[in-house]
Amino acid sequence: MLVGHSVSGMVSLLAALVDPKLFSRLIFMGASPRYLNDQDYVGGFEQADLDALYAAMSSNYYAWASGFAPLAMRNPERPELALEFARGLSAIRPDIAQAVARVIFQSDHRAELPRLNVPTLIIQSSDDIAVPSEVGAYMAKKIPKSQLMPVAASGHLPHLSAPDEVNRAIEAYLKN
Repeated sequence: MLVGHSVSGMVSLLAALVDPKLFSRLIFMGASPRYLNDQDYVGGFEQADLDALYAAMSSNYYAWASGFAPLAMRNPERPELALEFARGLSAIRPDIAQAVARVIFQSDHRAELPRLNVPTLIIQSSDDIAVPSEVGAYMAKKIPKSQLMPVAASGHLPHLSAPDEVNRAIEAYLKN
């Protein structure tokens, strides 16, 4: 079994396509096959949004990290979570962070979803700036052996903001 958060979910998908015998189950949390909106697909971002994000990262990476963290965390009543996430982002070299962001946000793995034959749980939190609920529903529809499980958590990092909810979702899935 492998749990993949965000882009790690798609890395998990690609690994399972290469050698599915290595994985009994996959769990995607806040994962997205494509972050850009497209015809008949809601990914969450327009190209102009991403261009503005890249410009902000390039202009002042540390200010961007401090501003982006609360948006991604979506738990204003618990500012310590956003501060911790901002610290983690700030520990990444800005040029590397920007290059990785471009690869992540410009990727498109929608065509691979139907090829995945490993049982997959899709954990979807609400109010996720990076992965709207439409993405979780889309993946559940396209991945043959998948199950969508919304959790009572908001933001892109539910494992940090609502770990008990995430653990309950994983435990329930593993009992099946």
